[in-house]
Amino acid sequence: MSQGHVTKLMDLWAASLVPFGAEPPFANADDMLATIDAIPHGDAPWYCFEVGYEGQLPDGDVPSWMTERYRVWARDIRVIMDILVENEDFDGEVDYAPYSEVKADGSRVLTNLMSGNWAWRQADKIAEDPTTHGAMFAPFLLASDKTTVSVATGQNEYYPLYISFGNIHNNVRRAHRNAVHVLAFLAIAKCDKKDKDSNAFRAFKRQLYHTSVSTILEPIQPAMKVPVVKRCPDSHFRRVIYGVGPNMNDYPEQALAACVVEGWCPICLGNHNDLDSGLTQGRRTEELREALVAALDSKTLWTDYGIVASVIPYTNSLPRADIHELLSGDILHQIIKPFKDHVVDWIVDWLTLEYGEAGASVVLTEIDKRFLNRLHMHARSLAVVPPFTGLRRFRQGRNFKQWTGDDSKALMKIFLPAIHGLVPADLTQMVRAYLDYTYLVRHPIQDDDTLARSDAALAEYHERREFVRTAGVRPDGFSIPRQHSHNHTTRHTRNFGALHGLCTSITENKHIKAVKEPWRRSNRYEALGQMLLTNQRLDKLAAARIDFESRGMLQDQERDGLGEHEAQAGAEAVPQAADGDVDGGDDAEDDRLHAQDEDEGLDLGEEAEEDGIVDGPAIDAFVVLARRPATGYPRTLDALGGHIGQPKLTACVANFLAAQYGEDLDDPYTDLEAYVRPNMHVHVFHSAVATYHAPGDPSGIGGMRREHIRATPSWHNGPARYDCAYVTKNPMAAGFRGLYAVRIRLFFSFKFQSVLYPCALVEWFEPHGDGPDEDTGMWVVTPEFDDDGCRPCEVIHLDTIYRSAHLIGVYGDGFLPPGFLASDSLDAFQAFWVGKWIDYHAHEHMY
Repeated sequence: MSQGHVTKLMDLWAASLVPFGAEPPFANADDMLATIDAIPHGDAPWYCFEVGYEGQLPDGDVPSWMTERYRVWARDIRVIMDILVENEDFDGEVDYAPYSEVKADGSRVLTNLMSGNWAWRQADKIAEDPTTHGAMFAPFLLASDKTTVSVATGQNEYYPLYISFGNIHNNVRRAHRNAVHVLAFLAIAKCDKKDKDSNAFRAFKRQLYHTSVSTILEPIQPAMKVPVVKRCPDSHFRRVIYGVGPNMNDYPEQALAACVVEGWCPICLGNHNDLDSGLTQGRRTEELREALVAALDSKTLWTDYGIVASVIPYTNSLPRADIHELLSGDILHQIIKPFKDHVVDWIVDWLTLEYGEAGASVVLTEIDKRFLNRLHMHARSLAVVPPFTGLRRFRQGRNFKQWTGDDSKALMKIFLPAIHGLVPADLTQMVRAYLDYTYLVRHPIQDDDTLARSDAALAEYHERREFVRTAGVRPDGFSIPRQHSHNHTTRHTRNFGALHGLCTSITENKHIKAVKEPWRRSNRYEALGQMLLTNQRLDKLAAARIDFESRGMLQDQERDGLGEHEAQAGAEAVPQAADGDVDGGDDAEDDRLHAQDEDEGLDLGEEAEEDGIVDGPAIDAFVVLARRPATGYPRTLDALGGHIGQPKLTACVANFLAAQYGEDLDDPYTDLEAYVRPNMHVHVFHSAVATYHAPGDPSGIGGMRREHIRATPSWHNGPARYDCAYVTKNPMAAGFRGLYAVRIRLFFSFKFQSVLYPCALVEWFEPHGDGPDEDTGMWVVTPEFDDDGCRPCEVIHLDTIYRSAHLIGVYGDGFLPPGFLASDSLDAFQAFWVGKWIDYHAHEHMY
């Protein structure tokens, strides 16, 4: 809201209070901002310093970048770290010392940063020094990443440097609870086009980065050697010694931070033409680098070792810091995005080699159709697969102008069923192995078994991708930094805990609040100064809220959204489950706030945003009906059955009630007539809400997630939508063997003998085979039919539903007919894949 609108709002507020002789809290916008500026909590003012080229100027024309002075805006890192370390909102979610968690079978569990080996090594070094022995180790995490705020011009770039507190739990860092702060805005060196690729300018850009970061970290260096006393979130005072922790950077930033030539690995010593050879040559270290720099000339260092000798890493002046050890890898840019950039593109290239341009175009068009189709009411492209929370539209197939991490995640969910039957089994198995590796690595709780499984999946992927080499797609092999980085994932996890908590998706999201929204609030003239002030005010407001809560000044409201009215909804005459009946999407990414053309990817749930994150502690999963019943339905059971085309509904309810009362339905003497109530009053609902623990997916602080399951005759004025769900079969059985897949035809509730029964009318699917398909790793189910070739229905209790399911048609090697609609999918195919890849929770449980 603009300041003018704020002032107008205050004027209207003041006018409404005149009859009562009262005044609004603020006179105008300036008064409101002055009040925020006066908040003493969370105050971390900005300061500026300049950096420029200090070398000898050349004769003749001097490039403009050599005479330019670059301004860096930063905040005192000591102040920022004090704010983070003392934040009472983190109480109960901070590890004050390294720890080892071990299962009953002796398997090591790795979750947060302090559970990894690196924290133990740092603590050992601190304990060896008598002056620091017993101090709490508090690492700070750094992340730098350029971002663009204007797609139209492409020139409005900013270069924020973020900082986080390493001791907080990963779920806090991912939950946007002010655990990541903007530490600085680094300078971006500009030059004339003719100087862009010059060695001198490239060297200056590297030096500009390292000089700036070193200057920013200078104030905290004394506290990295001598402990300081701090009041921690649990209100205890501790001697704290700071240290630099793992960096949350993508590959270009990693190479920049490590002073390594792009194309080389910043972790190991493999030649850029054969990066994997470095896996047996040891790793890079600060000591090795210094020894090589002392012994060899800069050209040899560059060509033979990939070392940029003209720049010294900023960590060299910091105690207990080795930049090569602190590069933790990046799930988003090194694992998720390469799915499209490498795996999918290799398949496209193979099709072109195998069938030629024209033949490949036919197959690719069919693949696109399998996750593309026309949306009935808007004549737009939609997934042929049934809709699901967070599933994106691909309006132009795979051909996006701006492909984001969210788009790659969306493609992962549906790509494997789309190519099955159209490409050789080797390629299908390559995709399956890569997906397995990706989903396992991203799990928020890692242990020895998970790491062994991810290593096995990666080994199989490497084996299967050889098909791509021998087919001529990659004749020179796979010496690609992002592909090679996968080999270091297990080591990173053992060092730093689950990489889920160190992913650059955290900073991509922070771009929105710290850079893009403040830029939009500015008047676009000298915007950076206004953005700095906006960030400072936001931090003050966040700190004030925490202070007010700690003093009991704010009402203690449940943040978890799981109040008793929801948990006990089934006991009410009209179940109360969730506010509204709406959908939600996936994680926001910084690119997603950019204006997008009509042909780019959007969420199927973009119309609403209620599904997804639920704050609060982890609890048992539950499903409840929507808050409001649907209108326009008959109120009696018999009439409802006729209305929805299910004349046997009364009999189905009778069978359900008999089973609830322990009757044997196979016994011919069972009196089912006692349970027939054709005039029973019923309420119909168009959705139910499933809440369950899914920490690997977008979820709240306790890992809880919510999603709607639909059963509606018209979805957003379009075709009907009858979702699928999992029903508990055997809680003791593992994976899909303990579940049924069903399609929901009706959600309804009724009372029988003063007991409320929330129910669902479902159609069943039967497993095809005794296990998952070998090529895809997914179960196959087939619709159940009776002797008359009809789909039988059955009434089940809502408590037996686990969560929503995503079933995708088994397309085979045939082509879809023209005009095929997504709304027809669940009725058109003879067999369906059980969507193991639709989200991380499904991957974990649907095996």
